[in-house]
Amino acid sequence: QVQLVESGGGLVQPGGSLRLSCAASGSIRSINTMGWYRQAPGKQRELVATITTDGTRNYLDSVKGRFTISRDSAKNTVFLQMNSLKPEDTAVYYCRYQYTYWGQGTQVTVSS
Repeated sequence: QVQLVESGGGLVQPGGSLRLSCAASGSIRSINTMGWYRQAPGKQRELVATITTDGTRNYLDSVKGRFTISRDSAKNTVFLQMNSLKPEDTAVYYCRYQYTYWGQGTQVTVSS
């Protein structure tokens, strides 16, 4: 079992920045993939970004150049730095471990 605890969501104005964090604990594999997904009201959950233990990253096209995923593997923590936020980025953001375990979600609201 793996537990994921997210933090860092909130309300921000368009053009602003937020940094999400997700700490994993439990049965952590030495080689793994962690990622961030989001779900806006009335929409399907979508993949935002993933990162492997060797640093390979993958991004949703609409966030490329604005969001950066990173990780501290020693602390089993993954981050999502979100810059130049837009209203359409408003969603609940979920951390995921190995395409299997989900965090509880953290709300990100971009509004003036």
